[in-house]
Amino acid sequence: MLPLAMLTGGIAYPLVSRLVFITPVLIFLMLLLTFSKLSPREIKIQREHSWLLGIQVTGSILVYWLLQYIHPVVGQGAMVCVLAPTATAAAVITGLLGGSVAFLTSYLLLCNIAVAIAAPVIFSFIGVHQEIPFGESFLLICSQVAPVLLFPLLMAWVIRFLFPKVQVKLVQIRGVSFYLWAMGLTIVTGSTVKFLLEEELDYKMVSALAIVSLFICAGQFLLGRKIGWQTNDPVSAGQGLGQKNTILAIWMAQVYLNPLSSIAPAAYVLWQNSINSYQLWKKGKVKI
Repeated sequence: MLPLAMLTGGIAYPLVSRLVFITPVLIFLMLLLTFSKLSPREIKIQREHSWLLGIQVTGSILVYWLLQYIHPVVGQGAMVCVLAPTATAAAVITGLLGGSVAFLTSYLLLCNIAVAIAAPVIFSFIGVHQEIPFGESFLLICSQVAPVLLFPLLMAWVIRFLFPKVQVKLVQIRGVSFYLWAMGLTIVTGSTVKFLLEEELDYKMVSALAIVSLFICAGQFLLGRKIGWQTNDPVSAGQGLGQKNTILAIWMAQVYLNPLSSIAPAAYVLWQNSINSYQLWKKGKVKI
């Protein structure tokens, strides 16, 4: 599905790029289905969660500060690859690899809340809205990011407590998130291809973004696993820090940063899925 979605987006970019406005809706629905399966009683905050959050938020600022001296767009691409929250599918991969799904889902909740708060602040300083006052910029970005990341959680818990029968139906839905993800990946790929074709493409810049994305992807998986060794659960922490919601990352880059920086999270799609495939092959859970 990964190559098919990206190939479709690349070929049919004139059509699918027009659907980019529904990307936040797809992200909202994927998170709603994920959070519907998470009971508030299952949320257990651990010390390792704070380490992962610290790396995610402060690390995004640090890589931007370091790499912007090479080029601001490279810094932006690297930053969004670190800042992006954990992918909703990470719980599935974690389970296949023998990790703690409870640890991962708790972190999924925490990092989405953290990004909803941190992203408007960070983008107000280094994004496309720098020319307007900070307060106005913050409220503008917050009004667009917060509903995508926080409203699914609130709606999921309202449904759980007020409409339990609906919540049961949502939990029983299987496979829909996968197809929503494929649709979102198709759209953001088409949007990225359209932008690249309309702009004068700098192949050195594209290569730099892809290479930086590779190092950040591998580094986050390794660093997460190192933190996880403290509790003898390297898989969960590694997936929590390394497996990103790339559709959200590409969307944020295209909307709030230089659109060219979206190449970094687009390349991250390939890197993280290559790492996941290798891990699954090594574990022997699936046949690659």
